[in-house]
Amino acid sequence: MYIIAGLGNPGLRYAHTRHNAGFEAVERLGEKYRISISTKKFQALCGTGVIEGQKVLLLQPQTYMNLSGESIRAACDFYKIDPEEELIVLYDDISLAPGQLRVRKKGSAGGHNGLKSIIAHLGTQSFLRIKIGVGEKPPGYDLADYVLSHFEKETWPEMEEAFERAAQAAARLLYEDPERVMNEFNIKTKTTS
Repeated sequence: MYIIAGLGNPGLRYAHTRHNAGFEAVERLGEKYRISISTKKFQALCGTGVIEGQKVLLLQPQTYMNLSGESIRAACDFYKIDPEEELIVLYDDISLAPGQLRVRKKGSAGGHNGLKSIIAHLGTQSFLRIKIGVGEKPPGYDLADYVLSHFEKETWPEMEEAFERAAQAAARLLYEDPERVMNEFNIKTKTTS
């Protein structure tokens, strides 16, 4: 069994913000594979189903970003999964251009508080992750204000496409060698300027 966790913050106030890119991508997976993410368990909204022949738990922690690890650890413990082999985490990344994806097998938190929490609770940095670029913080902006702000109207179509691609990448990681998935999805997308 795999756990595919999208990071974000609960509530309408945070819907469609940069920090909720992980929630958005996991919702696309749920829609495509008809998995309802509505069960309240593990301090999360979750749903079980089958994607590409693999049993999965789609997870959206409701703990707020900084405590995401509590929810993910509880789900990993319950299903007795090995996070280094059977966990995929999707989340926002300000170091990537809007819509850019970066698939990785391991790595540091890179300043992302959700990732810091997951690494602390799991005791490992080795788990599959898909970073979804939301763009760099403009000069003079507070980082928290930036990631909790909504995408500009003209950026939204590009982000919608990125959420779909992130969902595709997550599904492919269930049955394909991560190196091949990285080679395909870690390419620079054309930026409109």
